[in-house]
Amino acid sequence: MSYFIHMDYPSRHPGVERLENFVQAMRHAGKSFSTARGLSTMLLAAMVAALVVVADQLIDTWADGHLLAAWVLLWLVGFAGMGLLANPVRRLVGKLVSYMDALSRGLARRRADERLWAIAAQDPRIMADLQAAISRAQS
Repeated sequence: MSYFIHMDYPSRHPGVERLENFVQAMRHAGKSFSTARGLSTMLLAAMVAALVVVADQLIDTWADGHLLAAWVLLWLVGFAGMGLLANPVRRLVGKLVSYMDALSRGLARRRADERLWAIAAQDPRIMADLQAAISRAQS
């Protein structure tokens, strides 16, 4: 009498699959992260918080015993600040991010040129190519 046992083992470990899915999700989250959106949100929160603190100081001087009115007015200031400051802060941060991108591109270009000139100083063939390109650009 012969017995055959067929055991089907998975070809991949479930823990490894979960880890790979987690890594893929983190890569996707990193790609979808926008520095401008995060920066504008943080700047908006800081401005609204400062506005609420100032409003709290002003309300505290005249709200003796009228805590509900003070609380409602404070929330009104907070929501109005978010509503009124959202677009200007978003535009400001967009301009700031584009300026910083242009600045970093210029800096990277400048560093690459400096490295190329350093290499060209050591290699006469590269220096000849650079001088030929410069003379073509001038004429």
